[in-house]
Amino acid sequence: MYNYVNALSNSGTDSASLLGAFLPLILVIVVFYFLLIRPQKKKDKKDAEMRKNLQVGDEVVTVGGVVGIVFQVKEDTVVVETGGDRSKIRVKKWAIAQNLTVHEDDSK
Repeated sequence: MYNYVNALSNSGTDSASLLGAFLPLILVIVVFYFLLIRPQKKKDKKDAEMRKNLQVGDEVVTVGGVVGIVFQVKEDTVVVETGGDRSKIRVKKWAIAQNLTVHEDDSK
């Protein structure tokens, strides 16, 4: 009977020590979510919205550093007019890093 009572009392401490062992790991995951994952998702959403709202005439910068004016917008590509000789290049929408044109509806 004595062993049975010890076994019951030890099972409670085992589960508490197991929780104590995983608690720091759970806290690290929560901190990583709020400091790294969540802000990155917000930035990705903002960038996708910027690319979706590109208009002809917008001044843009590509991820390669090419600065130009949007000449034509298609489903997944953008034609950018760049340089003094007005040469045109076609880039994927994901390659647009920044829209330098400020629109009136963006001031919210």
